[in-house]
Amino acid sequence: MKMSSMMPDVKEVLISSGEIQDRVREIGTQITEEYSGERLLLIGVLRGAVVVMGDLMRHIDLPCEIDFMDISSYGSGTSSSGVVRILKDLEEDITDRHVLIVEDIVDTGLTLSYLRRSLLARRPASLEICALLTKPSRRRVELDVKYLGFEVPDEFVVGYGLDYDGAYRNLPDICVLKPEIFSSAPNM
Repeated sequence: MKMSSMMPDVKEVLISSGEIQDRVREIGTQITEEYSGERLLLIGVLRGAVVVMGDLMRHIDLPCEIDFMDISSYGSGTSSSGVVRILKDLEEDITDRHVLIVEDIVDTGLTLSYLRRSLLARRPASLEICALLTKPSRRRVELDVKYLGFEVPDEFVVGYGLDYDGAYRNLPDICVLKPEIFSSAPNM
């Protein structure tokens, strides 16, 4: 696949925008069937999940609300620090609500595991996880992701909401970033 001359930092397209849209549609249909008759609260994990959550909710044929959390364990590096901070908490009370966490990628699982424990303490009726991508080779904790888009290899991926140092989120595909772009980054 020919890369745009405007994206010289991209090594290859790993998952095309068409493949992403097809899978997000399938997940939306599955969620619609499994939550039939319920009112669902989608919680997007900022900032990476904004794109997938926007597309996903248009494929869920149920009344659903949205809220966001901003949590951090990376800083500006490329590896998880293991320390999780909540930068923006929920606006909504999730007690007795059906909640679906929407995440861009599950890497080590540390951040999402912390978030899941934190939200379970608020007593939702149900709590599940939807992630566009997973990197099982990097997993440090077991995590049940009920709705999953794609498994990716241990490469640094960007696009469709995923970034490196704030850039590349607007790429329509999931792309592998050239190693020389991030190899001098801290924590690598």
